[in-house]
Amino acid sequence: MEELLALSLGDPAGIGPELIGEAWAQRSSAALPPFVVTGGAQVLAQAARTRGIDLPVRRVADVQEAAAVFATALPVLGDLDATYHPGQPDEAGARLALQSLEQATALVLSGAASALVTGPIAKAELAKVGFGFPGQTEFVADACGVAAQDAVMMLAGPSLKTVPLTVHCALAQVPGRITADLILRRCRVVAAALQRDFGIEKPRLAIAGLNPHAGENGRMGREEIEIIAPAIARLQAEGIAATGPHPADTLFAPHARGTYDVAIAMYHDQALVPLKTLDFDEGVNMTLGLPIIRTSPDHGTAFDIAGKGIARPASLIAAIRMAAQAAAQRAKWA
Repeated sequence: MEELLALSLGDPAGIGPELIGEAWAQRSSAALPPFVVTGGAQVLAQAARTRGIDLPVRRVADVQEAAAVFATALPVLGDLDATYHPGQPDEAGARLALQSLEQATALVLSGAASALVTGPIAKAELAKVGFGFPGQTEFVADACGVAAQDAVMMLAGPSLKTVPLTVHCALAQVPGRITADLILRRCRVVAAALQRDFGIEKPRLAIAGLNPHAGENGRMGREEIEIIAPAIARLQAEGIAATGPHPADTLFAPHARGTYDVAIAMYHDQALVPLKTLDFDEGVNMTLGLPIIRTSPDHGTAFDIAGKGIARPASLIAAIRMAAQAAAQRAKWA
């Protein structure tokens, strides 16, 4: 069987279904590998019509049919479905999103698919149907038997790869959460993943400071002196090519980006502002540290524009392509 990816639908009221149809329509020009969507055949067909896409959808009972079908129709596994109401999330749609995520994850864990690409979900809607995780990253990590703190979010685009050490927490909480152990744990995961999934023999990690000017020798904070620099020294002693702490205001300049493979940021916006400024349409969210490959487009459900035909598919296409490339690279290690 030809290798293929498993795509979860995401919330059917969001932009995920229409962008999946767009990705299939651009499969040849974008050189995309075969993929199968878990559920939502009716939703996908209706969403494609809102964009004027002629999307033949073929329900398949087994993934072994999917690769052969892909050239002429979008393969959809199983009969899970919902009514398409763009921009109007509801409980039935949330259930479909959750079931699709569960099924797609199971396909990859079983080896029936080579990588997982997850469509955007609405966390609040999923919580209403019993989803007990902060997000899809934590769900997939749990399904893989990986501790949540060892599942590392990396944002990647053509210009930049960046990892936030702390993610969805208040800015006031960040200093208390930055520890040497957190830096060491996350950076080890990142270095190993860049080797295994991207083929970078000796990944270069540039670690940002927390404070302006990286603390300026303690004048603007002592986290760099007491926490970040000692952790970097430990990483270097382990043979990891880590540098810093670097002032964040210069770390993302064009001349600086050529000196490292990934930037390690202290908090969410320190990582995501430069990534979205440089690569907004092609940014990919990739989870590192898992036994499987998982990527996702770096955008949400965008309920406000769903069904209007204006959402851009570049991030989903990039997520599909990155998942396939990482899976192929990882296979060389097997």
